Amino acid sequence: MATETTLPSAQTAVAPSDLSDLVLDYADLAGLPPTDWLTRLKLQRPRRDVRSLSEGTRLAKRLTDIVISSIMLVCLLPLMILVAIAVKLTSPGPMIFSQLRVGLNFRKPRPDRRKRNNDLPAALSDNRRQSSRRSDTGYGRPFVLYKFRTMRTDAEKNGAQFAQKNDPRVTSIGRFMRKTRLDELPQLWNVLKGDMSLVGPRPERPEFIEKLSAEVPGYLHRLGLKPGLTGIAQVVNGYDNNIESFKRKVALDLLYLQNCCFWNDLKILFRTIRVVLTGSGAL
Repeated sequence: MATETTLPSAQTAVAPSDLSDLVLDYADLAGLPPTDWLTRLKLQRPRRDVRSLSEGTRLAKRLTDIVISSIMLVCLLPLMILVAIAVKLTSPGPMIFSQLRVGLNFRKPRPDRRKRNNDLPAALSDNRRQSSRRSDTGYGRPFVLYKFRTMRTDAEKNGAQFAQKNDPRVTSIGRFMRKTRLDELPQLWNVLKGDMSLVGPRPERPEFIEKLSAEVPGYLHRLGLKPGLTGIAQVVNGYDNNIESFKRKVALDLLYLQNCCFWNDLKILFRTIRVVLTGSGAL
């Protein structure tokens, strides 16, 4: 029986010397899907972000993104036109859904300095808090992500929320598109532009990221790579809509960061084809 691993507090900043412990702790997380097929690299020290990859790996990854996304956009254009028409005919609203997401993050966690502001005059303390909010509004590089619309236009009239199983907000054609991942095809444009990569951690919405980074230990460390159209977490963990699934996502994204290479990217891409054909992990 697997023993549950105790992770460090989410509020505790992870120092460089502690990153290897965080990676190891997440590797032993109970309930983590098996990834024996992934090639493990022998690293001298844990990778923090994309700058830790070799120049050759970064170049190969970007060239692969450009070549494959370009080919797929050309070859799948007729299918994308049909999907767009189906979206327009089956529900009112735009065919393409655009949404702000958070991508690559190079920021290092900093200790909370609010306690040191307690003794300051009220006006000065308020000014510092406002200045801090202005500088800390983003946890990574923001970009606009594109998808085919799968929900009603009033899906978030009560605010941002995670999708659920049998979500009533999903349109009739939207459920099929989410199962087959057809709604993700416009993100090939994000990949070609350089906002995203074919393989990497899934980009998160800024509305959720503050809560997740507070509740999930080391959450921001998963943003050390450019966000991906697919990835280990997307292939073996499916859609995330609760804290436990987000912990598994962090574990799998950290695993990918430590083992990112061209060969593993090919393995993930081929496994993604199987996920698309079977519709596994979709909501």
